[in-house]
Amino acid sequence: MLQTGKVGVAKYNTVNYGSTSKKRSLFTAIIIGLVAILILSIIISVSIGQVSIPFSQSYEILIYKLTGLQTGNLDQFINGMFEEIIWEIRFPRVLLAMIAGIGLTLCGVVMQASVQNPLADPYILGISSGASLGATFSIMIGFGVAGTLSELGVAFWAFIGAFGAGALVMGLASIGGKMSSVKLVLAGTVINALCNAISSFIVYFAKDAEGIRSVTFWTMGSLSSAQWRKLPIITTIVMLAVVLFLSQARIMNTMMMGEETAVTLGINLNFYRRLYMVISVAVTGVIVATCGIIGFVGLIVPHIVRSIVGSDNKRLLPTSILFSAIFLIWADIFARTIIPNGELPIGIITSLLGAPVFMYMLIKRSYGFGGK
Repeated sequence: MLQTGKVGVAKYNTVNYGSTSKKRSLFTAIIIGLVAILILSIIISVSIGQVSIPFSQSYEILIYKLTGLQTGNLDQFINGMFEEIIWEIRFPRVLLAMIAGIGLTLCGVVMQASVQNPLADPYILGISSGASLGATFSIMIGFGVAGTLSELGVAFWAFIGAFGAGALVMGLASIGGKMSSVKLVLAGTVINALCNAISSFIVYFAKDAEGIRSVTFWTMGSLSSAQWRKLPIITTIVMLAVVLFLSQARIMNTMMMGEETAVTLGINLNFYRRLYMVISVAVTGVIVATCGIIGFVGLIVPHIVRSIVGSDNKRLLPTSILFSAIFLIWADIFARTIIPNGELPIGIITSLLGAPVFMYMLIKRSYGFGGK
């Protein structure tokens, strides 16, 4: 449940699940159900596309490639077109969707707890806009890392942009000594607007039509560049963040109770806010550098999951991780199938799906964003 503090910033109260076996069983059932839905979503995703592949064959090919076990008559499919489509094109894309969804939602949950504001996520706090500015600079100015390695150049400058924006946000929020949740959100809003303005300025005066199209498509988000060679770095960074934040659930719960409670328990909120911000910037930077900007995931998914399992981060974090992976897989399915022989940027799909849900939450009185 959410409450509003003196400064108008929404605060969370953790839900007391107790230790009853009934509630533990319910949470376990939710996790098992989400895992089953995730597995089914993966099989459906690798089956759907311009070349339709029967679900049973997709399942058998995946099992064979992942485990070496042959569950059916695969002789006609192995080393054939279906295997190449699934293993080289669609499955890396599904994995990238899962990792990106997990990372963005994880950052959303962590930032909302850190700044005690339900509207916080990497986009509201300007981190993604910083990454976008870096990528726009690289594409339009043509200043890559190593000459012809333009792809590496875009990723590098997007990552630098994310860290630069994050540093500016934390610097502005720390002016006057103490970093507060209100100053973090305000600083994020300022940096967000500044980065967007500079990006628009660069694009407006650019003469490279192809570069403008690349910037436009990249800033809307896309998983079309998914390849096996791109997965190790982003997967490692996101999974390390997952392990870390799962171990920080108790501290995040304390953060949501407010400054006074944290001080009473001897927790230095400023230290953890800075630590969580740096980690979130790293995760967001590597995701945006790989996939472009995919909005609303870190904002909407935590709220949907919170309405199901409550605000206790011991349950919220693992449930959000699974839910976000499913969410982005299906968003990608819609993005690449809704237009015949074409593809929509996935950021458009997530915004179309996320905006109505968020509007509903703002309107719904019982959700309580600071007024009734």
